[in-house]
Amino acid sequence: MDKLIITVAMIGAEVTREHNPNLPVTPGEIADAAYVCYKAGASMVHLHVREDDQTPTQSGDRFRETIEKIKAKCNIIIQVSTGGAVGMTAEERLQPVYLKPEMATLSTGSVNFGDDVFLNPPSYLEEFARVMKENGVRPEIEVFDVGMINNALQLVKNGLLEEPLHYDFVMGVPGGIPGTLKNLLHLAESIPAGSTWTVAGMGRFELPLGTAAIIMGGHVRVGFEDNIYYDKGVLAQSNAQLVERIVRVAEIHSRPVANPDEARKILRLT
Repeated sequence: MDKLIITVAMIGAEVTREHNPNLPVTPGEIADAAYVCYKAGASMVHLHVREDDQTPTQSGDRFRETIEKIKAKCNIIIQVSTGGAVGMTAEERLQPVYLKPEMATLSTGSVNFGDDVFLNPPSYLEEFARVMKENGVRPEIEVFDVGMINNALQLVKNGLLEEPLHYDFVMGVPGGIPGTLKNLLHLAESIPAGSTWTVAGMGRFELPLGTAAIIMGGHVRVGFEDNIYYDKGVLAQSNAQLVERIVRVAEIHSRPVANPDEARKILRLT
């Protein structure tokens, strides 16, 4: 079993300081939070950025400033989001990929997202995969339902992606696959042998699904994008607090935690 890769999704596009006052917003705040998470055991940051007024943005300049500040503090893997916020165009969402980060997310299908629709038609999938390939960016395949695995494998057949792929199972989003252990097992068994995978459980699903992934040989994503609580009704004090908890769970199950360079080898970034 590989060492455990812990990804921290610190911001997202939906959470505000009205939900949790500890949300990092500015590039400096995000870099400081990323460093504390790195020290706590995270080896990758799944990166969204905001304007100073908390508005989600895919601005290449804002991403560049934030990435530079993170890199000045630590060598954590930076994985930019191409999801952006619901309603953004493909051109908007792709801006940070042209900065040539090590990784970027590639959502391989549309999904109801609460009261909205996160739109990813086939033309988007092909464009995003092509731009990532041209810029040497390794995709993380974001899967909100099992059919999105087949969509990713079709991109492999079309020569736009190369196996082995790394998947992120996003579970518990209203409109997507429910966050049950049965569904996690189904997803893990539906990807080709030799693939790697992470689970991102939304809200109350974060801890049980993360624990299951540790036992199953998968990897874990935590952070305010997915869950703002530490316990029922108790807001998390920081993203690092959620990272620290997963590190403790991994220690209980004798699963060593990967540092960034070890994670790069597991994810074939080096």
